[in-house]
Amino acid sequence: MRLSPKSFYMSALITTLVATGPLSTDMYLPALPAIRAAFGASTFDVQLTLSVFMFGLAFAQLILGPLSDKFGRRPVLIGGLVLYFITSLVCVWALSIEILIIARFFQAVGVCAGGVVGRAVIRDIHGPAESARMFALMATAIAAAPLVAPLIGGQLTVVYGWPSIFMVMAAIAALLILTTGLALPETNRWLKADALNPKRFVRNYGALLKSRDYRSYMLATAFNFAGLFAFISGASFVLIESLGLDVEHFGFAFGFVVVGFMVGSQISGRLTKRVGIPRMVEWGGRLAILSGALGVAIQFLVTPSVFSVIMPMALYLVSVGLVMPNAMAGAIAPHQEMAGAASALMGFVQMAMAAGAGILVGHVHDGTPIPMMAVVAGCGVLGWAFTQKPNET
Repeated sequence: MRLSPKSFYMSALITTLVATGPLSTDMYLPALPAIRAAFGASTFDVQLTLSVFMFGLAFAQLILGPLSDKFGRRPVLIGGLVLYFITSLVCVWALSIEILIIARFFQAVGVCAGGVVGRAVIRDIHGPAESARMFALMATAIAAAPLVAPLIGGQLTVVYGWPSIFMVMAAIAALLILTTGLALPETNRWLKADALNPKRFVRNYGALLKSRDYRSYMLATAFNFAGLFAFISGASFVLIESLGLDVEHFGFAFGFVVVGFMVGSQISGRLTKRVGIPRMVEWGGRLAILSGALGVAIQFLVTPSVFSVIMPMALYLVSVGLVMPNAMAGAIAPHQEMAGAASALMGFVQMAMAAGAGILVGHVHDGTPIPMMAVVAGCGVLGWAFTQKPNET
C-alpha cells in the first residue's frame, strides 16, 4: 500500500532513508582503533575509510540526482539500497584494509540514494515555501542517528567485534528495500528524458553555478559541514586514544556534540519563516567562526580533556543546524525543474570538501586535539565568508 505524500508515515520513511547515510558514517566511529589493530594499518589508512566514503557520496550525487530526474525517485532509491546491502556484507567479510576501503566507496554510492532522492522527494511534495521548514524538522529527527549510532557501534565492537556493525547496516538496508518497495509512491512529476545527456549536465550545472545565491548557499553549507567531518574523522583517535575515553563511552561524548545540531535545527524550524533563510544562514556562519576559534584557544588555556573538545564542538554543531537545512532549502527551492541536479551538485561539493577535511586531519594528526580543532576552525572561517546575505541574480 502506497503512503499518502504528506502523511506522517511518509515523512518518517524519508527521514529514515536520509538518516541512513549519517548512521553509516557514525556507527563505526568507535571501532576505528579496533579496525586499525585488526588489519595492522596506519591511522591514515583507517581514516581513509571515512574519507573515501565521503568521496563515494560526492561522486554518487552527481549521477543519482539526474538519474532520479529521468527515471523517477523510486527505481533510483531501490537500486541504491540494493547496492548498499551488498557492499555492507562485503565490509563484514573484508580480508584487508584495502578491500574495506573499496567496499566503503561503493557502500557510499548505494546509501547516497537515500539522501539525494529523499531531499528531492521533499521538494517534490512540499514545494519551495515549506521545504526549509520540513528540512529543519527532519534534521532534528535525523540527528538521532549520529546521537545513538556511536553508542550502538561501541557496544557492538566490545561485545561482538567491529564486523557486526556492518552486519547491522546490511539488516537495515534489507528492511528499507522492503518498506520502500511497498510504500513509497513516485513523486517526480517532471521526468526529463534528456536528464543524462552530457549537454544537459553542462547546461544544468552551468546554470546553477551562474546563480550567486546558489553558489553562496552551496559553499556555506559545504565548508560548514567540512568542519563537522573534520571532527568526525579525528574524534575517535583524539577522544579514545589521546584522552583515554573508553570505547563504550565514546557514544555519550559524541552524543553530547550532536545535541548541538538538534538545538540548531530546532531553532531553524521555529525561526526560519519569521526571519528568513539568508539571515538564519548568516547567524549560523557567525556562530561557526566563534565556536571554531574557541575550540582552538581553549586547548592552549586549559589541559586538553574530553570536555575541552566536546564543549566547543557542541556549539559548532548548533551552527551546523542553523546553516545546513536553510542553505539546502535556499539553494534548491528556486530550481523546481531540476531539483535533482541542484541537490546533487550541492551534495557533491559538500561531500568532496568534507572528504578533503578528513584527509587533512589524517595528515596533521599528532596525538593531540589541536590539529583537529584547527581544521574545524579553518572550515568555520571559510564557511562564514559565504554566509553573507546573497544578492539576487
